[in-house]
Parts: sequence; C-alpha cells; structure tokens
Amino acid sequence: MIPLDVLKRPLITEKNTNLQSQNKYAFEVAAAANKPEIKNAIEKTFKVKVTDVNVVNVPGRMRRVGRKQVMTPSMKKAIVTLKAGDKITIFEGV
Repeated sequence: MIPLDVLKRPLITEKNTNLQSQNKYAFEVAAAANKPEIKNAIEKTFKVKVTDVNVVNVPGRMRRVGRKQVMTPSMKKAIVTLKAGDKITIFEGV
C-alpha cells in the first residue's frame, strides 16, 4: 500500500487532543493496514520518527434516523507515538 492509501484522516477529538501532551496522535486508517504499513506511512508523509503504533478496531453502532435504525460504519483507528521532540503540524492550534 502507498501512504495515501493507508492514512484516511486525522482524528481530532477532545480525548485525542489531550493525548498530544504525551506526543501521541490518532488517525483513521485503512481496514487492511497493519502496524508496519501505518508506521511507514506516518514517517514518509510527515517526516517524523514513530516509536510505537497501537491499533484499535472500532465497531459500528446503531443510530436512530427518524423511525429507522441504521448502523454507522466500522473503522480502524491508529494511535501513533512519536519520538520526543517531533510534532505533526496539522494538529497544532486545534
């Protein structure tokens, strides 16, 4: 996989913003991506050094839309720890 196929989008939530103090960043990644592919994609895309990658499969949930119940899509989330001193600039100022 090429890096643009692995990384879908950054996840910017209150909980993930608090992880930045520990030098951790969260991304939604492709369902078929594994830890080495995620590590290489982050390092090549943002020019940083990754020390650890944690992966979580987030299942979809039932949501109510009017009278119907629909299933939200499942996703794969990666929490990436960077080397001390490295930062990803897209998260700064959020």
